[in-house]
Amino acid sequence: MATPILYSFRRCPYAMRARWAIWHTQLRVEIREVVLRDKPTELWAVSPKGTVPVLCLPDGQVITESLEIMLWALGQNSAWHPNALGAQQMALILQHDTEFKPLLDAYKYPERHLALSPQQHQDNATYWLETNICNRLAAHTYLIDTEFRLSDAAIAPFIRQFSAVAPDWFLQHANPLLQQWLARVLQDDFFAAGMQKYPRWQAGDSPSYFPAKQ
Repeated sequence: MATPILYSFRRCPYAMRARWAIWHTQLRVEIREVVLRDKPTELWAVSPKGTVPVLCLPDGQVITESLEIMLWALGQNSAWHPNALGAQQMALILQHDTEFKPLLDAYKYPERHLALSPQQHQDNATYWLETNICNRLAAHTYLIDTEFRLSDAAIAPFIRQFSAVAPDWFLQHANPLLQQWLARVLQDDFFAAGMQKYPRWQAGDSPSYFPAKQ
């Protein structure tokens, strides 16, 4: 049986959350690590957007959105199912993707968003996290309840990026609940397997697989 092919980039948060779901649902794919500044023609051929992740299924279907890849993985193996709180999780993930991601981009690249100062961009992103993430962590260990779930995996890579923009500030001033949650999430076993480095893929290379071992 043919193995799905995943075009990925290790540090991309969208690609990271797709790999997170694949790993947690105990699936295996052929992984093709790309370099974003020099993407292979094979990636452009299956996805004119040229973004990662992209999942190519044996039946010819191509999935180009990270959240859809996560849901595909859950559909293959429901062991890590979002359960009855699924609608709540999806609403939070979509809110994060549409509201927080632009704030994060402005915080990371203030030179591209000159209408506000770098401090204002930091304040805006921090306020969103306080209002929409930290209030949940005041009630639960994780975003939905006491278990690590789909929403944690979908959102954590972006909070990880947020923490890396000004790491000293994050450690000194970010809400302790946010810091503790991120630390717990980054201790997930996924990081040993899901964040390992793969060589840049080129046509003709022998296949590499993710996870590397099962």
